Amino acid sequence: MFKTFICIIRRDLIIALRRHSDVLTTLLFFVIVVSLFPLGTSTDRQMLIKLGPGVIWVAALLASMLALERLFTSDYADGTLEQMLLTPQPLLILVLGKIMAHWILTGLPLVLITPLVGLQYHLPNSAIFTAMLSLSIGTPVLSLIGAIGAALTLGLRGGGVLLSLLILPLYIPILVYGAGAITASMLNLSESTPYFALLGAFLLLGLVLAPLATALALRISIE
Repeated sequence: MFKTFICIIRRDLIIALRRHSDVLTTLLFFVIVVSLFPLGTSTDRQMLIKLGPGVIWVAALLASMLALERLFTSDYADGTLEQMLLTPQPLLILVLGKIMAHWILTGLPLVLITPLVGLQYHLPNSAIFTAMLSLSIGTPVLSLIGAIGAALTLGLRGGGVLLSLLILPLYIPILVYGAGAITASMLNLSESTPYFALLGAFLLLGLVLAPLATALALRISIE
């Protein structure tokens, strides 16, 4: 099963890297959204420090949604998804591999570019480190939850709009605790511990429940 998991990740990464625009779209969207906020509000240092945590997380949330609709669409269109359902390997492993590949392509670049984004908002080093850590824990949860919505809306006309309506309410706790961890770290680093504990709990629940729910939704969508 581990070989199958790695094979799915490698396959999705190779396919995505052949389409460079798909890989760069999420990262460029994140950078553009974060960069436009100071132009539309204020360049005052104190205001930017207050806005920074929320802006970073809102931009990360919206950027992660861009590639969700394509998570299963291409495999569904060419029949690959049906073949995956017929393989002897557990569908949970196949789904988890695709979710992991989605996070590597969308979530990981956001984590890596966060230090540059933090400098735009004059965030202290401790807050930048906390932002990277919170995104490292929170963005996989976004991918896990988003996979459920992508599976439920697979093959539907106007699925992108319906997908947003389904998953945005579920994203709100991750947004609140992720931004709260950064804000708390600027006051006292130890005060961010409860936020990380909650994000970690969401990640564990997502790893256990989201692949199962996504697999069931895919079977329903295929039928």
